[in-house]
Amino acid sequence: MIGRLFSLPGLLISVVIYGLVSLGFWQLDRANEKQTIAQQVVRAQSIAPEKTSNMLELVEKEHHSVLLEGYYASDRQFIYDNQIVNGNAGYYVMTPFVLTGQQAVLINRGFVPWQGRRNKIADIGLNDQHRVVKVSLIKPVKRIELDIIEAEERQQFPLLIQSLDMSQIESLSKLTFSPMVGRLDKDAADGFFRQWQPFYGSADKHLGYALQWFLMALVLFLISLKLLIRR
Repeated sequence: MIGRLFSLPGLLISVVIYGLVSLGFWQLDRANEKQTIAQQVVRAQSIAPEKTSNMLELVEKEHHSVLLEGYYASDRQFIYDNQIVNGNAGYYVMTPFVLTGQQAVLINRGFVPWQGRRNKIADIGLNDQHRVVKVSLIKPVKRIELDIIEAEERQQFPLLIQSLDMSQIESLSKLTFSPMVGRLDKDAADGFFRQWQPFYGSADKHLGYALQWFLMALVLFLISLKLLIRR
């Protein structure tokens, strides 16, 4: 009986220690993934931007800076709501940039704070003249479903949206969009506040988590070892 009582706690402690160590190694793997992504982004951004008006070329250009040639569809803009930048609530101004025909790239022109006036948006108008703009390309992250009801209640552009659901945005704007979204270069004209975050998370965060899991495993091991010696 004594042997059984002793073996069961020991088995449970061993399982917990194994789980903590596994979590530590999993965090190390995540850190390696983030470091790999960071290296890819650095390499992509070191390449000089090239001019393009072909949407097919953009698919392979994630993290790259490119020069797009076309014009803004200023009559079909979107207000991407529920954004927080530097502690301020506001929205991103998302403007279609037409390359050829009905093919376009959705460009994030920057952040505008609400400043307590949700019933009034900033002056986001701009002319439709042909131009070349510099953007960095990312894949849009879909947060939640596009709030179609709210968009339809507004009845006119710019439409308020809650997520970058590209299929719904295409339906509303009657344009065909690239699967990439462009972030307007911080030095480009016709933009708002732009302080773009890196495309990748911090590997240091995962290294810190890994250290915590390993330390917890070590502490539990030392405690169990001390109890074993006493017993």
